[in-house]
Amino acid sequence: MTEASTPNRPRGEGAPPSRTRTDNPGSGGDLITPKGTTSIDSGVVAKIAGMAARELEGVHAMGAGGARALGAVRGMVGGGDRNVTQGVAVEVGERQAAVDIDLVVEYGVAIPDLAGSVRRNVISAVERMTGLEVTEVNIRVDDVHLPEPERQESGQESGQEARVQ
Repeated sequence: MTEASTPNRPRGEGAPPSRTRTDNPGSGGDLITPKGTTSIDSGVVAKIAGMAARELEGVHAMGAGGARALGAVRGMVGGGDRNVTQGVAVEVGERQAAVDIDLVVEYGVAIPDLAGSVRRNVISAVERMTGLEVTEVNIRVDDVHLPEPERQESGQESGQEARVQ
C-alpha cells in the first residue's frame, strides 16, 4: 500500500479521496456489511488522533496560538477539563479518514522525526480502533516551546529583571 497525498486540501470540503482497500486495518471487521452499516463520528476520530499525538514525548501542546489561548480560558472557567481534540481536524468518509494536526514542539526535538512518530502513532491508533483507512495525516508545527529561564529571587519587582548586579 502506498501513502496518498492530497496537496492543500481545504478543511471541511468534501470527503477524503476514494480508494479501495483490500485488507482491513481494524480488528472489528468491515464497517459496511450486508447486515448493516457502522458509522463513526468525526469527533470520535479526532479524540483518538489527539490522544495518540499527545502520547509522544516532544509534543508540548496542540493547536494554533489562538486556539491554545481560548482553551486556557475555557479551562479556567470550566473547571480545567482538557480538550483532547484541540489542534485536530478530521474528515471522515464511509471507509477512510484524513487528519490535520497543529503541534507545538519542545525545543531541541528533531521536528521531522517527531512528525514521523506522530503520524505513525495516529495512523496506528485510528486504524486499529475504528477500522477506517487513514489516507493522510498532515502535521503543522505552529510553535516551539522554549525552556523556562530560572528566576532569580533578588527582591526585584515582579516581572522586572535587574539591569546590574
